[in-house]
Amino acid sequence: MTTTTHPDATQTGNTGRSVVAVLAGFLAVAGLSLATDQVLHMLEVYPPWGQTMSNQLFAVALAYRVVYTVAGGWITARLAPRSPMRHVRVLAVIGLIAGSLGVVAAFAVANLGPNWYPIGIAVTAYPLTWAGGKLGSRAA
Repeated sequence: MTTTTHPDATQTGNTGRSVVAVLAGFLAVAGLSLATDQVLHMLEVYPPWGQTMSNQLFAVALAYRVVYTVAGGWITARLAPRSPMRHVRVLAVIGLIAGSLGVVAAFAVANLGPNWYPIGIAVTAYPLTWAGGKLGSRAA
């Protein structure tokens, strides 16, 4: 006896896996970034929350966010049920939008830190996520 799967049932399962793949990549980037921030504040490498950091410390934050953004793309590509780079592009656009909102906030509110930092986050979001996705899809 042959078993057939209804196309809608397969699509529904893939949709859920697609959401999980993109969400996992996003949570990896955001979670690792915030966790590292917290650890560096606790170790007193960073000043207490709410106090402005030096440009050098913002450069450190951007450096590990670069690594985490690549990792987020890699995770999304590895978890995608099909078309990994399509999923990675979705994550990259989400990162670009989030980074762009950070730029708007930085220019709208005084004393959030140097303007180059959120610009760097926004400008690197898409290409770094894409690079991680390429690495992840090659490993698959």
